[in-house]
Order: sequence, then structure tokens, then C-alpha cells
Amino acid sequence: MDTLIFATNNQHKVEEVREVLGKRFEIITLKEAGMDIDIPEPYDTLEANASEKSKTIYELTQKNCFSEDTGLEVSALNGEPGVKSARYAGEPPSFKANIEKLLSNMDAAQNREARFRTVISLIIDKKEFQFEGICEGEIICEERGQSGFGYDPVFIPKGSTLTFAEMDMKQKSIFSHRKKAMDKLISFLRSGE
Repeated sequence: MDTLIFATNNQHKVEEVREVLGKRFEIITLKEAGMDIDIPEPYDTLEANASEKSKTIYELTQKNCFSEDTGLEVSALNGEPGVKSARYAGEPPSFKANIEKLLSNMDAAQNREARFRTVISLIIDKKEFQFEGICEGEIICEERGQSGFGYDPVFIPKGSTLTFAEMDMKQKSIFSHRKKAMDKLISFLRSGE
């Protein structure tokens, strides 16, 4: 079984990724790799932030690793919150405060279109590869559901009537931006076998 360090401290993301990868790869979190660091995301694109995280971990460990950066991009807000999704309402990061700010900013918006976009940066044998996953959908006016994290209670993916927060992990993976990016990563890793 191949081991990959997943450059994140977000346990929700780790659970989603482990669900997708199954038994084929062993995913080690930063904590499990004995690393207690929070890597900054200073750039204004998901691609650059994902790259920064994976390069930092690779330089520190010399082990194959991957990272991801995900943003919610809302049409009516010119792509906001985008790369600032996790800290949209400021510090410290708060899912609840982020959702409140989003709904407040969209109060008068007729266009509710939005999309989640994930970019994965994989560094394997010193080379970097990137994979993107997108989930189109819309933002509703009030929170629904108890599952998931982040903006899940106000996001309905295209093709569903449920928010991500009303879905279990299996249902969510049908639409998930993260799963789409992970599927590309997996097929890339398998092509090298």
C-alpha cells in the first residue's frame, strides 16, 4: 500500500478523502506525520495555494504528498469568497460566521449560482501535478441539514434538491468537487502502476 501525506489539519477533508481512496492508499495527515504546522495560503488562486502547501511538506519530509485548496465561487459576488472561503468572515475561522456573511451579502441577489472548486497539488518523486474538480450548484437563503462542514448547509448541487449538509457521505460523493479532483488524482496514480 502506498503512503501519501495529505497536507491538511482539517479532519473533515481527511475523512472525505479516505472515503474516496478506500484501501488502495494509506493517507497520513500532518498530525500523523508528526508535523504540527499551519501552512499559510498567501496567494490569490487555489492553484498557487495548493502548490505552496504540497511544496512546503515535500521540502520538510522528502515524502510524496498532496494538498488541496477549495473555494466557493459565487456568481453574484464576482467569485467571492473564492480563496478566502475558510476565513471569509475573518479570524478565527468560523463556519457559522462565514455562512452568515455569505447570506447577508447575497440578500438581494436574484442569481444564486455558485460552484465549489477544488485544486489538488500532488508532488511525487519531486514532480508536481495538479487536478481540478468542480461542482456547480446554487446558494439557498437559509441553512438546511446537519452533516458536512463549511458552506454545506446552504449549497445545493445541480441535479439534487438536498444541500450537502442533508446528504450522507455516499450521497455527497456523487456530486463532490473534492471527489472529482480525487478521481483524477487516483487515475493518475494508477496509470503509473
